[in-house]
Amino acid sequence: MSNKEKGIKKEKVNWFLQLITLGDRFSWRDFYDRLKKGIVDFSIVFFGVLLSFGVEQKGMRDDERDDGIENLYKLRDEIEEMIQYTDIYADELKWVSEIFRKQFYRWEKDSDSAFIDWYEEPEDENGGFYFTPMANYNQRNPFDPPRTTFEAIKLDGTFRLLPDIVGRRMTDAYEGQDVRYLIENTGKNGIEERYVNQFIDRVATKWVYDLPPFDLNEIEFWIKHRKYIQADKFLRYNLFKRVEMWDYDVRLQVDKYKEFLEGSYRMLDSVIEAREREYKIIYWVINPQT
Repeated sequence: MSNKEKGIKKEKVNWFLQLITLGDRFSWRDFYDRLKKGIVDFSIVFFGVLLSFGVEQKGMRDDERDDGIENLYKLRDEIEEMIQYTDIYADELKWVSEIFRKQFYRWEKDSDSAFIDWYEEPEDENGGFYFTPMANYNQRNPFDPPRTTFEAIKLDGTFRLLPDIVGRRMTDAYEGQDVRYLIENTGKNGIEERYVNQFIDRVATKWVYDLPPFDLNEIEFWIKHRKYIQADKFLRYNLFKRVEMWDYDVRLQVDKYKEFLEGSYRMLDSVIEAREREYKIIYWVINPQT
């Protein structure tokens, strides 16, 4: 083999070529062979890592997308439960307010039955029974719709996966002004609780001293002492304010909140429908409408 084929002596090339020269001679053919091998090895490693990273990122995006859609379904189901709860609450509120409004108008009636009412019950052998509305005046029904799904989504960190418009709508549905007003009026330390506590205090600090031992649940008590109770203008005014709150505050708020929930359900339904029409192609999600 000639000297040319063996290459150039190492000491005759520049310092850079000396650094990359293996042995005591530098060969351009050997240099290009090693360069090509290095490029191939680097490309294999680089694109292997890139592909692995891309697959991992795609998997993460797919998981997040699936979690987001699952959250949409869960929220829609819970909003539906909230609508049903609000419907039932509205019906009960209407029934209760009618009973106590009737009691308010009968308050000054000159009759022993001024505080007695009749509850019609077809399944009862007598067709119903007599009861005293004011004996149940200390009962309350705080507005408390289901909210476990919303709280869970906030806690597990997947709330961020919801579309912005959905996130804002759900925040209003669960924590917005409409529901806050309902809770403030009917919940603990709310306006209704204040009226109930005033009734309880009235009985405990005045009636018990003016009347012999009694049981509010006995119909005979309301018949025997009905003139004393009718003369209690404070309690009658308390009843008036509570019925007014039911009719002009709570009922309107419940109706408004139900309307908002129904709109939220329709929005979630449309978002879910749009997401289900999406097609996943490699790293992209394509919506046929866009």
